[in-house]
Amino acid sequence: MTETPVRTTRQRRAVAAVMDDLDGFASAREIHDVLRDRGESVGLSTVYRSLQALADADEVDQLRSDDGETLYRRCRTDDHHHHLVCRECGRTVEVSGPALERWVEQVGGDHGFRQMSHTLEIFGTCDRCA
Repeated sequence: MTETPVRTTRQRRAVAAVMDDLDGFASAREIHDVLRDRGESVGLSTVYRSLQALADADEVDQLRSDDGETLYRRCRTDDHHHHLVCRECGRTVEVSGPALERWVEQVGGDHGFRQMSHTLEIFGTCDRCA
């Protein structure tokens, strides 16, 4: 069975362009607001669908905010990484964690798990906001 290619629409390109311009994570509503400010006519449900398609294609990362809302960001690297996220301004820094990776593999192996995967977001206040 072959996969149906995802159609790239004007709306999806507009959402992707906003993602290219953002530094931190943003909600679908925030992205929708940017699109509206740019004069783009894209419905909020289309923004949600476009973001999910981008996430499914590993073109954006997702995380859950403290209040449970999904936030999105286009990452600058394809390598496995984690995020430092400022609680105040949303500024995000991509970081690697070789010690964490070793720990995950060790803990999984100690309990008979294989093919480990994980995500980690660390929230704090950046130096600009402190």
